[in-house]
Amino acid sequence: MSRIDTLPPLREVIATYGLSAKKALGQNFLLDLNLTAKIARQAGDLSQCDVLEIGPGPGGLTRGLLAEGARHVLAIEKDPRCLPALEEIAAAYPGRLTVLQGDALAINPRAHLTPPIRVAANLPYNIGTELLVRWLTPADWPPFWQSLTLMFQREVAERIVAEPGGKAYGRLAVLAQWRSDARIVMDLPPQAFTPPPKVSSSVIHLTALPQPRYPADPNVLQKVTAAAFNQRRKMLRASLKGLAPDIEDRLRKAGIEPTDRAEQISLEQFCALARLI
Repeated sequence: MSRIDTLPPLREVIATYGLSAKKALGQNFLLDLNLTAKIARQAGDLSQCDVLEIGPGPGGLTRGLLAEGARHVLAIEKDPRCLPALEEIAAAYPGRLTVLQGDALAINPRAHLTPPIRVAANLPYNIGTELLVRWLTPADWPPFWQSLTLMFQREVAERIVAEPGGKAYGRLAVLAQWRSDARIVMDLPPQAFTPPPKVSSSVIHLTALPQPRYPADPNVLQKVTAAAFNQRRKMLRASLKGLAPDIEDRLRKAGIEPTDRAEQISLEQFCALARLI
């Protein structure tokens, strides 16, 4: 394996610090540094950007981001066992890596980042979707980030880019495609990770749009899509009846048949319905 920097191989780092992956933290380590550098390249030119990374673990992707020229990386890591390995990386890239120890769901990273900002992460499986929804639904738009380059289980990635009419299409697809361009840029087999997960993974790249594709209040759109897809087998007149007493009339005004089901409804129609509600 060719080297991307002067630091030891990740297997050696893991052995040195006893970093066995913890299932409770959603950890699966990616040890091939050529692969982590390839993932970093999917985030684009990072030389003029700060990069937010969640769950760096022993620092495989962190090293990839720095080796690919990231101006500065802010890494948030919950597992204190990983901090010594990350401190080694910080020493090898002076002034370009800041590590915060704590829960990414509880930390506001904005004070530690200077725009333009991109997010790149092999997200812990147990918080990945929640973080994505937070990044897609801030009160103000455009968001603090220019792009998100994120690794998910392949099934989740497919849900983000899904089109209406299929089982994968749901709330994640609507929220992601309303405010961003989303595409799958890489697939990774279970064997790429230690320990190997039971499922394949994919890297997805989302670029923030200057404005949402269609006007809608984000809170109302979230309520509509949550109600519609939480009972996706029901007709919309039934799943959405709690949102308005005259929901059938509002559905028709949005160009939706009350007997339609959530997976049949386009992003534009969901936004039209949100405006009417």
